[in-house]
Amino acid sequence: MKYSKLNLAKEAINHKGFVKKIPDIFRMVKYWRKGIYPIRSIDIILPLLGLLYVISPIDLLPEVAVPVLGVLDDLAVLSLTIPKLIKEVDKFLLWEAERKYNAGSKVIDAQILE
Repeated sequence: MKYSKLNLAKEAINHKGFVKKIPDIFRMVKYWRKGIYPIRSIDIILPLLGLLYVISPIDLLPEVAVPVLGVLDDLAVLSLTIPKLIKEVDKFLLWEAERKYNAGSKVIDAQILE
């Protein structure tokens, strides 16, 4: 039964788009900051820094000075960071689904009577 629920969670993850995963990203960061979700800091900080670079008005190649290349550097950063962030969010969602499933199936010490 455990594997079927996890497979259903995997199926649900595959059908979600990036925009729908934004609340999951915030939840993942919140759990990571509280120390609940175990992840290497570099695996979460680098993709978030890439997104901040794209959003920020400061660029290595500004769009005003070099119109085509200015946009291309943002696209290059996005093409590297979005897949990494999606991969980490998928891992988080599987971890979360497994955690919820395991929370409902606690084993209590029992004694066997003959």
